[in-house]
Amino acid sequence: MRILVDAMGGDNAPLEIVKGSIDAIREAEGYNIILVGDKAQIEKIIPTKKIDLSRIEIVHTTEVITGEDIPVKAIRAKKDSSLVVAYQMLKNKSADVMYSAGNTGAMLAGALFILGRIEGVDRPAVAPVIPTANGGAMLIDAGLNTMCKPINYLQFAKIGSIYMKEALKVENPRVGLLNVGIEQRKGNELVKQAHDILMASNMNFVGNIEGSDLPAGNVDVAVCDGFVGNILLKFLEGVGPFIFNNLNDVYSHNIVSKMSYLTVKDRLRKFKKKLDPDEYGGTPILGVEGLVFKGHGNSKAKAVKNAIMKACKFAKTTVLEQIKEEFKNVEVEKFGI
Repeated sequence: MRILVDAMGGDNAPLEIVKGSIDAIREAEGYNIILVGDKAQIEKIIPTKKIDLSRIEIVHTTEVITGEDIPVKAIRAKKDSSLVVAYQMLKNKSADVMYSAGNTGAMLAGALFILGRIEGVDRPAVAPVIPTANGGAMLIDAGLNTMCKPINYLQFAKIGSIYMKEALKVENPRVGLLNVGIEQRKGNELVKQAHDILMASNMNFVGNIEGSDLPAGNVDVAVCDGFVGNILLKFLEGVGPFIFNNLNDVYSHNIVSKMSYLTVKDRLRKFKKKLDPDEYGGTPILGVEGLVFKGHGNSKAKAVKNAIMKACKFAKTTVLEQIKEEFKNVEVEKFGI
Protein backbone atom coordinates (compact mmCIF):
# COMPACT_ATOMS: atom_id res chain seq x y z
CA MET A 1 0.00 0.00 0.00
CA ARG A 2 1.21 3.50 -0.86
CA ILE A 3 0.27 6.52 1.26
CA LEU A 4 0.72 10.07 -0.03
CA VAL A 5 1.68 12.62 2.62
CA ASP A 6 1.58 16.37 1.98
CA ALA A 7 4.84 17.15 3.77
CA MET A 8 4.38 20.93 3.48
CA GLY A 9 0.80 21.16 4.74
CA GLY A 10 0.05 22.44 8.23
CA ASP A 11 1.33 24.87 10.84
CA ASN A 12 4.22 22.60 11.83
CA ALA A 13 5.31 21.44 8.38
CA PRO A 14 7.56 19.97 7.27
CA LEU A 15 9.24 19.00 10.56
CA GLU A 16 6.32 17.42 12.42
CA ILE A 17 4.78 15.96 9.28
CA VAL A 18 7.99 14.16 8.34
CA LYS A 19 8.67 13.07 11.93
CA GLY A 20 5.15 11.64 12.17
CA SER A 21 5.64 9.81 8.87
CA ILE A 22 8.89 8.28 10.15
CA ASP A 23 7.14 7.19 13.36
CA ALA A 24 4.41 5.54 11.27
CA ILE A 25 7.05 3.65 9.26
CA ARG A 26 8.70 2.47 12.48
CA GLU A 27 5.44 1.39 14.09
CA ALA A 28 3.95 -0.84 11.41
CA GLU A 29 4.65 -2.75 8.23
CA GLY A 30 2.51 -3.13 5.14
CA TYR A 31 2.72 0.33 3.58
CA ASN A 32 5.15 2.77 2.00
CA ILE A 33 4.98 6.55 2.33
CA ILE A 34 5.41 9.10 -0.44
CA LEU A 35 6.41 12.47 1.00
CA VAL A 36 5.41 15.31 -1.33
CA GLY A 37 7.21 18.60 -0.80
CA ASP A 38 10.57 20.38 -0.80
CA LYS A 39 13.10 17.57 -1.11
CA ALA A 40 15.98 19.47 0.50
CA GLN A 41 13.94 20.32 3.60
CA ILE A 42 12.53 16.80 3.88
CA GLU A 43 15.91 15.08 3.56
CA LYS A 44 17.32 17.16 6.42
CA ILE A 45 14.69 15.68 8.73
CA ILE A 46 14.76 12.03 7.67
CA PRO A 47 17.24 10.01 9.76
CA THR A 48 19.74 7.84 7.93
CA LYS A 49 19.82 5.12 10.59
CA LYS A 50 17.24 2.88 12.26
CA ILE A 51 14.73 3.46 9.49
CA ASP A 52 13.90 1.46 6.38
CA LEU A 53 14.58 4.09 3.73
CA SER A 54 13.24 1.78 1.02
CA ARG A 55 9.74 2.47 2.38
CA ILE A 56 10.04 6.23 1.85
CA GLU A 57 9.86 8.10 -1.44
CA ILE A 58 10.17 11.86 -1.92
CA VAL A 59 8.40 13.72 -4.71
CA HIS A 60 9.90 17.19 -5.01
CA THR A 61 7.65 20.25 -5.33
CA THR A 62 8.53 23.93 -5.36
CA GLU A 63 5.38 25.62 -4.04
CA VAL A 64 3.37 25.61 -0.81
CA ILE A 65 -0.28 26.48 -0.18
CA THR A 66 -0.49 28.31 3.15
CA GLY A 67 -3.32 29.13 5.50
CA GLU A 68 -3.39 32.67 4.14
CA ASP A 69 -3.93 31.60 0.53
CA ILE A 70 -7.36 31.91 -1.08
CA PRO A 71 -8.27 28.23 -1.57
CA VAL A 72 -9.66 28.12 -5.12
CA LYS A 73 -7.11 30.62 -6.44
CA ALA A 74 -4.26 28.69 -4.83
CA ILE A 75 -5.34 25.34 -6.29
CA ARG A 76 -5.51 26.88 -9.76
CA ALA A 77 -2.33 28.95 -9.54
CA LYS A 78 0.06 26.79 -7.52
CA LYS A 79 0.24 23.76 -9.79
CA ASP A 80 3.55 22.63 -8.28
CA SER A 81 2.40 22.88 -4.68
CA SER A 82 2.66 19.80 -2.49
CA LEU A 83 -1.13 19.62 -2.08
CA VAL A 84 -1.98 19.87 -5.79
CA VAL A 85 0.72 17.39 -6.80
CA ALA A 86 -0.44 14.94 -4.13
CA TYR A 87 -4.03 15.21 -5.36
CA GLN A 88 -2.93 14.65 -8.96
CA MET A 89 -0.97 11.57 -7.92
CA LEU A 90 -3.97 10.21 -6.05
CA LYS A 91 -6.19 10.83 -9.06
CA ASN A 92 -3.68 9.03 -11.29
CA LYS A 93 -3.71 6.01 -8.93
CA SER A 94 -0.07 6.49 -7.95
CA ALA A 95 -1.10 5.81 -4.36
CA ASP A 96 -4.02 4.36 -2.41
CA VAL A 97 -4.77 7.14 0.06
CA MET A 98 -3.63 10.68 0.84
CA TYR A 99 -3.05 12.65 4.06
CA SER A 100 -2.66 16.40 4.55
CA ALA A 101 -2.84 18.79 7.49
CA GLY A 102 -2.96 21.75 5.13
CA ASN A 103 -5.40 24.58 4.42
CA THR A 104 -8.91 23.10 4.85
CA GLY A 105 -10.46 25.26 2.16
CA ALA A 106 -7.72 24.36 -0.29
CA MET A 107 -8.12 20.69 0.54
CA LEU A 108 -11.83 20.89 -0.26
CA ALA A 109 -11.21 22.88 -3.45
CA GLY A 110 -8.56 20.41 -4.56
CA ALA A 111 -10.76 17.44 -3.78
CA LEU A 112 -13.59 18.92 -5.84
CA PHE A 113 -11.58 20.28 -8.79
CA ILE A 114 -8.98 17.52 -9.11
CA LEU A 115 -10.63 14.36 -7.76
CA GLY A 116 -14.25 15.37 -8.32
CA ARG A 117 -17.37 14.39 -6.38
CA ILE A 118 -18.78 10.90 -6.44
CA GLU A 119 -21.65 10.89 -8.93
CA GLY A 120 -24.89 11.70 -7.10
CA VAL A 121 -23.19 13.33 -4.09
CA ASP A 122 -24.08 17.00 -3.78
CA ARG A 123 -21.39 17.94 -1.25
CA PRO A 124 -18.50 16.08 0.37
CA ALA A 125 -18.10 16.25 4.14
CA VAL A 126 -15.49 16.05 6.86
CA ALA A 127 -16.48 13.18 9.13
CA PRO A 128 -14.49 12.62 12.35
CA VAL A 129 -15.29 9.74 14.67
CA ILE A 130 -15.43 11.11 18.21
CA PRO A 131 -15.18 9.12 21.48
CA THR A 132 -18.42 8.05 23.16
CA ALA A 133 -19.52 5.70 25.91
CA ASN A 134 -19.98 3.00 23.25
CA GLY A 135 -16.65 3.52 21.53
CA GLY A 136 -17.25 6.19 18.90
CA ALA A 137 -19.74 8.07 16.77
CA MET A 138 -19.34 9.95 13.51
CA LEU A 139 -19.97 13.69 13.42
CA ILE A 140 -20.88 14.70 9.86
CA ASP A 141 -20.37 17.41 8.63
CA ALA A 142 -17.64 18.86 10.87
CA GLY A 143 -16.55 21.90 8.92
CA LEU A 144 -16.75 21.81 5.13
CA ASN A 145 -20.33 22.98 4.58
CA THR A 146 -21.52 25.85 6.74
CA MET A 147 -24.61 26.42 4.58
CA CYS A 148 -26.66 23.32 3.79
CA LYS A 149 -29.89 22.24 2.11
CA PRO A 150 -32.23 19.54 3.46
CA ILE A 151 -30.91 16.97 1.00
CA ASN A 152 -27.38 17.44 2.32
CA TYR A 153 -28.40 16.14 5.74
CA LEU A 154 -29.83 13.01 4.14
CA GLN A 155 -26.70 12.45 2.08
CA PHE A 156 -24.44 13.03 5.10
CA ALA A 157 -26.47 10.43 6.99
CA LYS A 158 -26.10 7.89 4.17
CA ILE A 159 -22.38 8.49 3.81
CA GLY A 160 -21.82 8.35 7.56
CA SER A 161 -23.83 5.15 7.91
CA ILE A 162 -21.81 3.46 5.18
CA TYR A 163 -18.53 4.44 6.85
CA MET A 164 -19.60 3.24 10.29
CA LYS A 165 -20.85 -0.05 8.89
CA GLU A 166 -17.99 -0.81 6.51
CA ALA A 167 -15.02 0.69 8.36
CA LEU A 168 -16.01 0.27 12.00
CA LYS A 169 -18.34 -2.74 11.66
CA VAL A 170 -21.36 -1.10 13.30
CA GLU A 171 -24.44 -2.99 12.19
CA ASN A 172 -27.45 -0.86 11.29
CA PRO A 173 -25.94 2.45 12.54
CA ARG A 174 -28.28 4.71 14.51
CA VAL A 175 -28.59 8.15 12.91
CA GLY A 176 -29.54 11.27 14.83
CA LEU A 177 -30.11 14.86 13.68
CA LEU A 178 -28.28 17.30 15.93
CA ASN A 179 -30.80 19.89 17.10
CA VAL A 180 -31.74 22.21 19.97
CA GLY A 181 -34.20 19.66 21.34
CA ILE A 182 -35.44 16.13 20.73
CA GLU A 183 -39.03 17.12 19.89
CA GLN A 184 -39.97 16.57 16.26
CA ARG A 185 -40.84 20.20 15.46
CA LYS A 186 -37.78 21.71 17.14
CA GLY A 187 -35.24 23.80 15.24
CA ASN A 188 -35.37 26.19 12.32
CA GLU A 189 -37.24 25.49 9.09
CA LEU A 190 -34.20 23.96 7.39
CA VAL A 191 -33.63 21.43 10.16
CA LYS A 192 -37.35 20.61 10.28
CA GLN A 193 -37.28 19.80 6.58
CA ALA A 194 -34.16 17.70 7.08
CA HIS A 195 -35.92 15.82 9.87
CA ASP A 196 -38.86 14.98 7.60
CA ILE A 197 -36.56 13.73 4.83
CA LEU A 198 -34.57 11.58 7.25
CA MET A 199 -37.75 10.22 8.81
CA ALA A 200 -38.95 9.12 5.36
CA SER A 201 -35.66 7.38 4.54
CA ASN A 202 -34.90 3.72 5.01
CA MET A 203 -32.09 4.40 7.47
CA ASN A 204 -32.13 3.71 11.19
CA PHE A 205 -33.11 7.29 12.02
CA VAL A 206 -33.74 7.78 15.75
CA GLY A 207 -34.89 11.41 15.43
CA ASN A 208 -33.55 14.65 16.81
CA ILE A 209 -30.70 14.49 19.30
CA GLU A 210 -29.03 17.00 21.59
CA GLY A 211 -25.32 17.49 22.17
CA SER A 212 -25.45 15.36 25.33
CA ASP A 213 -26.56 12.33 23.31
CA LEU A 214 -23.17 12.11 21.61
CA PRO A 215 -20.89 11.35 24.60
CA ALA A 216 -23.65 9.14 26.01
CA GLY A 217 -23.33 6.94 22.92
CA ASN A 218 -27.00 7.21 21.96
CA VAL A 219 -26.23 7.41 18.23
CA ASP A 220 -23.60 6.13 15.80
CA VAL A 221 -23.94 8.97 13.27
CA ALA A 222 -24.72 12.56 14.29
CA VAL A 223 -25.81 14.69 11.33
CA CYS A 224 -25.47 18.49 11.23
CA ASP A 225 -24.16 21.30 9.04
CA GLY A 226 -20.47 22.15 9.12
CA PHE A 227 -20.98 25.32 11.15
CA VAL A 228 -22.55 23.47 14.07
CA GLY A 229 -20.30 20.44 13.64
CA ASN A 230 -17.05 22.37 13.69
CA ILE A 231 -18.00 24.30 16.82
CA LEU A 232 -18.95 21.06 18.57
CA LEU A 233 -15.77 19.32 17.43
CA LYS A 234 -13.51 22.13 18.64
CA PHE A 235 -15.35 22.21 21.97
CA LEU A 236 -14.82 18.47 22.41
CA GLU A 237 -11.14 18.83 21.58
CA GLY A 238 -10.82 21.36 24.39
CA VAL A 239 -12.62 19.26 26.99
CA GLY A 240 -9.81 16.74 27.48
CA PRO A 241 -7.05 19.27 28.30
CA PHE A 242 -9.47 21.16 30.57
CA ILE A 243 -10.34 18.03 32.56
CA PHE A 244 -6.78 16.82 32.96
CA ASN A 245 -5.33 20.22 33.83
CA ASN A 246 -7.84 20.37 36.67
CA LEU A 247 -7.13 16.78 37.71
CA ASN A 248 -3.44 17.65 37.94
CA ASP A 249 -4.33 20.38 40.41
CA VAL A 250 -6.49 17.98 42.41
CA TYR A 251 -3.90 15.21 42.65
CA SER A 252 -0.97 17.53 43.36
CA HIS A 253 -2.75 19.35 46.20
CA ASN A 254 -1.10 17.48 49.10
CA ILE A 255 0.72 14.28 50.02
CA VAL A 256 -2.54 12.34 50.43
CA SER A 257 -3.83 13.29 47.00
CA LYS A 258 -0.45 12.50 45.46
CA MET A 259 -0.52 9.03 47.02
CA SER A 260 -4.10 8.47 45.87
CA TYR A 261 -3.02 9.28 42.33
CA LEU A 262 -0.78 6.22 42.34
CA THR A 263 -3.84 3.98 42.76
CA VAL A 264 -5.63 5.36 39.69
CA LYS A 265 -2.85 6.58 37.39
CA ASP A 266 -3.15 3.69 34.92
CA ARG A 267 -6.89 4.19 34.48
CA LEU A 268 -6.42 7.95 34.19
CA ARG A 269 -3.84 7.46 31.43
CA LYS A 270 -6.26 5.27 29.50
CA PHE A 271 -8.99 7.87 29.99
CA LYS A 272 -6.67 10.66 28.84
CA LYS A 273 -5.75 8.67 25.74
CA LYS A 274 -9.44 8.29 24.92
CA LEU A 275 -9.95 12.07 25.00
CA ASP A 276 -6.70 13.02 23.26
CA PRO A 277 -7.40 14.45 19.76
CA ASP A 278 -3.92 13.39 18.68
CA GLU A 279 -4.91 9.76 19.15
CA TYR A 280 -7.48 10.19 16.38
CA GLY A 281 -5.09 12.19 14.22
CA GLY A 282 -7.42 13.13 11.41
CA THR A 283 -10.67 12.58 9.63
CA PRO A 284 -11.73 11.31 6.21
CA ILE A 285 -13.18 13.64 3.59
CA LEU A 286 -16.09 11.57 2.30
CA GLY A 287 -18.00 11.97 -0.95
CA VAL A 288 -15.08 12.54 -3.35
CA GLU A 289 -13.47 10.23 -5.92
CA GLY A 290 -10.55 9.19 -3.77
CA LEU A 291 -9.48 8.35 -0.23
CA VAL A 292 -8.42 11.53 1.56
CA PHE A 293 -7.57 12.06 5.23
CA LYS A 294 -7.54 15.57 6.72
CA GLY A 295 -5.35 16.34 9.73
CA HIS A 296 -5.57 19.24 12.15
CA GLY A 297 -3.69 22.30 10.98
CA ASN A 298 -1.59 22.28 14.16
CA SER A 299 -0.85 18.55 14.02
CA LYS A 300 2.34 17.36 15.69
CA ALA A 301 4.18 14.12 14.95
CA LYS A 302 1.95 11.97 17.18
CA ALA A 303 -1.23 13.11 15.43
CA VAL A 304 0.39 12.67 12.00
CA LYS A 305 1.50 9.14 12.81
CA ASN A 306 -1.93 8.11 14.07
CA ALA A 307 -3.67 9.72 11.09
CA ILE A 308 -1.42 7.89 8.63
CA MET A 309 -2.13 4.57 10.31
CA LYS A 310 -5.87 5.25 10.28
CA ALA A 311 -5.66 6.29 6.64
CA CYS A 312 -4.01 2.95 5.90
CA LYS A 313 -6.88 1.09 7.58
CA PHE A 314 -9.37 3.29 5.70
CA ALA A 315 -7.75 2.32 2.40
CA LYS A 316 -8.32 -1.35 3.17
CA THR A 317 -12.10 -0.90 3.43
CA THR A 318 -14.72 -0.82 0.70
CA VAL A 319 -16.19 2.50 1.91
CA LEU A 320 -15.51 4.33 -1.36
CA GLU A 321 -17.05 1.56 -3.45
CA GLN A 322 -20.07 1.32 -1.15
CA ILE A 323 -20.72 5.07 -1.33
CA LYS A 324 -20.50 4.95 -5.13
CA GLU A 325 -22.98 2.08 -5.22
CA GLU A 326 -25.38 3.86 -2.86
CA PHE A 327 -25.38 7.04 -4.93
CA LYS A 328 -25.44 5.41 -8.34
CA ASN A 329 -28.19 6.95 -10.50
CA VAL A 330 -29.37 9.22 -7.66
CA GLU A 331 -31.55 12.01 -9.01
CA VAL A 332 -30.63 14.80 -6.64
CA GLU A 333 -32.84 17.28 -8.50
CA LYS A 334 -35.99 15.73 -7.08
CA PHE A 335 -34.92 16.92 -3.64
CA GLY A 336 -34.79 20.54 -4.77
CA ILE A 337 -31.03 20.96 -5.14
